[in-house]
Amino acid sequence: MSEFDARAREWDKDKMHIDRSVAIAAGLEEMIPFSPSWRALEYGAGTGILSFLLKDRFSGITLMDNSQEMIKVCVEKTEYHKTNHILPICFDLEHKDYDDHFDIIYNQMVLHHVNDYEAIIYTFHSLLNPGGYLAIADLYPEDGSFHGPEVKVHLGFDPEKLKEILIEAGFINIEYKTCFEVKRDSGTKYPVFLLVAQK
Repeated sequence: MSEFDARAREWDKDKMHIDRSVAIAAGLEEMIPFSPSWRALEYGAGTGILSFLLKDRFSGITLMDNSQEMIKVCVEKTEYHKTNHILPICFDLEHKDYDDHFDIIYNQMVLHHVNDYEAIIYTFHSLLNPGGYLAIADLYPEDGSFHGPEVKVHLGFDPEKLKEILIEAGFINIEYKTCFEVKRDSGTKYPVFLLVAQK
């Protein structure tokens, strides 16, 4: 069982997870001109906190994650909220092709877990309809203390360097801002950026 499978049932009990999603949802609405006709993909959706905050903004939302336990929680939420336009699926987009297209793709705190994050950015571009939007919320560069040495992840990102990769992948109209700050009991603070780009 993966770390995320093990934590799925307790994930929503962490107030920081809720607060972070609320901040990112507000940032998305500020930076992107949503349309109710749009179809959305949340990649690395976890328990879908962010997408359930945005559930009335889009005509359809696909919640994609490779953690079966996280997706089980998403399914339970769709049943509880009686939402028939939200589709949770367990899928590994890093290693499989997905045959669909979307008007917006967003993710939070996911990219630093993706081994080949440059490749996934190109995949996102291919899954977007012309004019569609990609939104990435993730950590600025950090010293490795966010997860600790036992977890093998990228240590945050410089948004300016991400912009270069996005431009190479074919994205335009790229902007970013700081949208949240994770505060640990130790007093350490980890700022989170929200970057938006258009196909």
